[in-house]
Amino acid sequence: MTLTKTDSTNADFQELVTHLDHYLKEINGKHDAFFSKHNTLDALSHVIVAYSDGKPIGCGAFKPFSEKEAEIKRMFVLEEFRGQGLGRKILKSLEYWAEECNFDFCILETNGEIPNAIKLYQKAGYSSIQNYGPYKDVESSMCMKKWVSEI
Repeated sequence: MTLTKTDSTNADFQELVTHLDHYLKEINGKHDAFFSKHNTLDALSHVIVAYSDGKPIGCGAFKPFSEKEAEIKRMFVLEEFRGQGLGRKILKSLEYWAEECNFDFCILETNGEIPNAIKLYQKAGYSSIQNYGPYKDVESSMCMKKWVSEI
């Protein structure tokens, strides 16, 4: 398995995000349009794509949320590759990259109904915080934060 740094113009990343969006559409139901507008691929210049034997199998990204905060976005691993620690490897690579870019901490939003995602972030050292930005009043959202120095 290899991890490649790229940006949102990468065709493999776009293919994986199509799978992610389909998965999230089922979970988000009638609220999918709200979440979709906050998950565009515009200007994602910090993207990781994971490959196995040349096949794209997982991804993640971050974008600046503020001067000191990098927001983790578009985390996804194909179902047949889940449970092997790949999500954790992608997340750790994003965290190191955010640190290199001088961010103090990473923040993220996930659906509170995706226990595997919550477990991944908690095991990686993320703590729950008050919902931020566009997710402030969204009951299904769970927001989390990790200081980059805790990597």
